[in-house]
Parts: sequence; C-alpha cells; structure tokens
Amino acid sequence: MKLKKPLFYAVIAGANALSLAAALALSLAGGAIARSQSYNYAAHKWDRDDESTQVSCFFSEDAGFNTDGMYALRSKLQTELTAAVTAPDGRIPKTADAYSTPIGSGYVTCDSTGRGEADITAVGGDFFLFRDFKLLSGAYFSDRDVMQDGAVIERSLAYSLYSSSNVAGQLIYINDVQFYIAAVIDDPSDKYEKRTIDENPRVYVSYKGAESLPQVQYAADSIGMNEGAQPKLTKITCYECIMADPVENFTYNTVKKHFKESFGDGNYAVVNNTERFKPSKMAKAYRKRADLAIRKDTLVYPYWENASRIAEFKLAPIYFWRTVCFVLPLITAVRLIWTGARLLKKSGRKLVSAVAEAYKKALYRRRQKKANI
Repeated sequence: MKLKKPLFYAVIAGANALSLAAALALSLAGGAIARSQSYNYAAHKWDRDDESTQVSCFFSEDAGFNTDGMYALRSKLQTELTAAVTAPDGRIPKTADAYSTPIGSGYVTCDSTGRGEADITAVGGDFFLFRDFKLLSGAYFSDRDVMQDGAVIERSLAYSLYSSSNVAGQLIYINDVQFYIAAVIDDPSDKYEKRTIDENPRVYVSYKGAESLPQVQYAADSIGMNEGAQPKLTKITCYECIMADPVENFTYNTVKKHFKESFGDGNYAVVNNTERFKPSKMAKAYRKRADLAIRKDTLVYPYWENASRIAEFKLAPIYFWRTVCFVLPLITAVRLIWTGARLLKKSGRKLVSAVAEAYKKALYRRRQKKANI
C-alpha cells in the first residue's frame, strides 16, 4: 500500500531533518577531536591571515638527516619562496622552522633531596612556537640565547624536584650535568597524548646544551664525530616548518620534493598539518584507516604526532558517516530543484499563453471599438 502524499512528504522531511542533525552532531564531534590536537594549528598562530602552511617531517634513526641538511633545506625553501612570491613592496614573507630528536632518558636531581627520571629531547629553531604547551612559570629558551644551558621541564618533574611548579631559575642536574630551569610546562592532558607518552616526564634542552650530556658524548662517534673530537649533536628525527603558500600546496610539495630527491621513498614521512584534518580528506581515508593504526615503518614519531595519528583514526569514520548523512538531503534538494524547474517551466508556458491571450483580446476590443466609431 502506497503512502498518501502528505504522509510521504512528512516522512521525507523527518528523514532529512534527522540526517542533517546527525551530520551536525558528527561535525561538532569531529571538530572537537581535531582541535584537541593543537600542534597542527601552529601556522594559524604564526599567520593570522591563514596564508601559510605547516609541514612536519619525520625520519628514522638511520636516515642521516642532520643540522647540515636542515640548513640546506632552509636555504632551498627561502630560494623557492623568493622565486614564487612577487609582493608589491618586494618583501618576502618570513618563515619559521624547528627541529628535534630524542636523546634517551636521564636522572634529574637538584640541590635538595628531590630527584626523578625523565625523557630528554634536544630541540632547536622555533620549537616552542610549534608546541601548544601550557607555560606555568619562566620563559622558553631559544637559539639566540648567549648561554645554552636552559631546560624546560614538565610540572610533574618540577614537583618531584622542588614540590612546586614555580621554580624557574632553579638549578637542576641531568645525569650530573648542571642546567637551570628556564620554564615549567604542564603535563600533557589530552587523552590521545596520554596514550602515547611514557611514564617518565619530559625535559627539553637545546642542541648545544645536549652536547654536554654523557649519552651524547658516548655516542659522539655514531653521530659523526671523530674520536677525541668535541662531541656535536647533529641528528634530526623531526623537522617542522611554516611557510607562505603563494599557490596551493606550495610548501608541502616543495618539502616533499626536496626529501624525495635526497632520500628516495624511504626513511622519512612528510605531513601537511594544515590540511590533515579536513573533513573531505578524512572521509576518503576511511577505507584505509588501518594504515593509520598500523605502523609499517621505523620512523621516530614524537608523542604529539602519535596523538594526531590516533585522532586521524578516530576522525576517518566520523567524517565518512557525516558525508553519508548529507546524501539524502542532497538528493532531496536536487529533486526539489528539478521539480521546481518543471513547475516553473510549466507555469511559464501557462503565463506566456495567458499573456498572449490577454493581448489578443485587448487587440480585438480595440479593433471593435474603432469599427463602431
């Protein structure tokens, strides 16, 4: 038995309303997950006009990418950008980049009885620009500092050492090497980040400062230094940059092309952070989302990247089903437009006929009036 037209229209309207409500709910859920991975939005902090793109590159331990390669890449990016940008005032947009590598764990002590174990990461460039750390006290160090013995530590380590997070400026000893606490940051609080971090809190030191640590000195030969030479840390396992995009995907394609020419197809991965959580991209990734969960490479991913990979795994089905929810409203809209066009065409014909008939009658009356005169 066929539904009567009013009931049929009511069912269609209800189904469309439910589809749109589901699409809205999925959009809100997806947006919340994407925004929780705030490190992917460093380009927006850097360029409020959103004309720049953030790209991250990850390498295996034996990839061979180092600070010399990073300087070469910086020069190439600036050259490519200079050639592509033709600003009226002749200025070239600024770029920002950062690099880092984990250098193992160490025991951290202080001048009192506090102590703890921490994972140590050497960082350089504008590293803290790319992180959305919550600063509790102090200030971040930079490559421009005269002294490179500052350390940024997490709140849990600060409490293990001094029972307070307001300890910027205090001395600490990492594997018996003296540093000062430049800043204290909050522990990772995002649920995806918590799933990817070790139990140990984290300490961030400069590349120059890291060279004084025993684990770096012991590994001097493997890093590329001759025996007896001053140890120098050069290895990079994570490189990030923000650069203006004069054309779509300019930054991403330039970086990817550089590494393809330098390393071939292995030992590295390039991620377009600015585009990674776009709904259309995530919806397409749904059928291949297992690739997001299963690591088939030996690349060194920091915890913030692993957290973003978990977010991608969650977002793929959300945005896929959001796309499905738009199918019925889209079909309904097309049907309404088609029906409206037919009615308009039919009404238009009737209107033209009516106007023509009225014109004929008016013309006839005018002739009759002249004939009577």
